[in-house]
Amino acid sequence: MGMVGGGIGSFMGGVHRKASTMDGMVELVCGAFSSNLEKSRETGKSLYLPQHRCYENFREMIEKESRLPEGERMDFVSIVTPNHLHFEPAKMALEHGFHVVCDKPMTLTVAEGKTLEKLVENNKLLFALTHNYTGNSMVKQARAMVKNGDLGEIRKVQVHYLQGWMTNELDEQATTKPWRADPSKSGVGGSLGDIGTHAENLVSYITGLKITEIAADLARIGPQRLLDNDGNILFRMENGAKGAMSMSQIATGEENDLSIRIYGSKGSVQWRQEDSTRLFVKWADRPEQIFTPDGNGIYDQVRAVSRIPNGHPEGYLEAFANIYRNFAVHLMATMEGKTLADPDYPTVNDGVRGVRFIHAAVESDSKNSAWVSL
Repeated sequence: MGMVGGGIGSFMGGVHRKASTMDGMVELVCGAFSSNLEKSRETGKSLYLPQHRCYENFREMIEKESRLPEGERMDFVSIVTPNHLHFEPAKMALEHGFHVVCDKPMTLTVAEGKTLEKLVENNKLLFALTHNYTGNSMVKQARAMVKNGDLGEIRKVQVHYLQGWMTNELDEQATTKPWRADPSKSGVGGSLGDIGTHAENLVSYITGLKITEIAADLARIGPQRLLDNDGNILFRMENGAKGAMSMSQIATGEENDLSIRIYGSKGSVQWRQEDSTRLFVKWADRPEQIFTPDGNGIYDQVRAVSRIPNGHPEGYLEAFANIYRNFAVHLMATMEGKTLADPDYPTVNDGVRGVRFIHAAVESDSKNSAWVSL
């Protein structure tokens, strides 16, 4: 793995490095960790990388790595930069034959997203989008239960993602994370891009259904706030199911409350990120059940991504690690000329849908919450 971004002081850079190495399948071999060469080299030194593989920028890294013999050069690029710096390194990596892992949202515009989607398809490369919550074992159990018909026909979905870290910054442009409040760096969506895309992706991942239409009512709370930091969205799904989404970064006292409920004709499931190792299942004709990662009734593909015995809580890093694990398994199979039926990680196609979701929500909000097609 080569890394773009994630220099000293970067939270997400550390998360990706820890998660990618958790299963011993990925090795960091180079990076362009900062646009400042000294900072990039300083980061590389702290990670015990040779100085000549700590590059000044992603262009230099991709160019020089592509000239190295196969087996020595990086196999894929992990992009952990702010939103506006995703597209160019991803595009260049794909053009030079490198696979890509990228943070979300994938791009600022739908056109950029479609460009990456076409490059992935034409060059037959892999692209993983780090919607990390899909990596949680109990999310995968919920998905398997839907896929296997345990819940019956999906009829209704409720999802919310509530944070409170912006509450005390309403008179400023989110001073602790200034790029998140700047449309030129964050795109047209604020909380939409930061947490709304996670909620949208989680709905589609578990249900296996696409959201087809949305009606959004967004809020920009605080003086001169340019991007949304709160909102409610109604949505319709391709099978006729209806749903409601609430997201906020000004929900006072909330930390990282991502929660989803999916109701089918036979039963329903509820999962909360802050209690991630429990899946609550209610049935139409029998008592409620609580599933845990290594307990009874767990599907084999779920047990395969659970590393520790029952009662030892898995969490944020493990979920990220499962994205890298499944991507690495797929990449190694591809390099050996094998085909995997279900690689099981968010892809470039999910990235395009996420960007469409952001833009459709902004459009709907500008039209007094009118329904907009995705």
